[in-house]
Amino acid sequence: MDIVVSATALVFLMPFLLFVAVLVRLDSPGPALFTQDRWGEGCRRIRIFKFRSMRSDLCDKSGIRQTTEQDPRVTRLGAILRRTNIDELPQLFNVLRGDMSLVGPRCHAIGMLAGGLPYEVLVPEYHRRHVMRPGITGLAQMRGLRGPTGRRAKARARIACDLHYVENFSIWLDLRILVGTLLAEIRGGSGF
Repeated sequence: MDIVVSATALVFLMPFLLFVAVLVRLDSPGPALFTQDRWGEGCRRIRIFKFRSMRSDLCDKSGIRQTTEQDPRVTRLGAILRRTNIDELPQLFNVLRGDMSLVGPRCHAIGMLAGGLPYEVLVPEYHRRHVMRPGITGLAQMRGLRGPTGRRAKARARIACDLHYVENFSIWLDLRILVGTLLAEIRGGSGF
């Protein structure tokens, strides 16, 4: 399903993706795509693709410094891309390559902090979520647990959703998450 859906989506979305890439380049100096090393299946490093939404000179390639509301690093266009999650669409290439899945625990930057602590310290079973490929969307995102994890309770709730997904994985759960994500985006994205 991952290969068929991502390949089909890329074919249909290619003109739009190229248009967005041009807009990103026109909005601020730097490349259209942003890449970052993140945790993949089996705790191996994968390189993910996103549309660049921040100024190139202020980007945190490590991903340890999370984006916050009204973050001065985010460009004008980047704010729109993040709010609508259009910045995530290049991850369809990661799905096609087999690094990611459409649905799964969202991949985090290596060394990412949650509530000021590394996830591994805050949630000792954190790496159990890496027994499967990370997803473009997941149960935590469908339930609204997205964005910065400055609060430790929110970070723990996000990981609890990921672990619930890993333990209860099914094609039906994937379909529910995909439909729930699409409905949430139609109602208006909430990223920043």
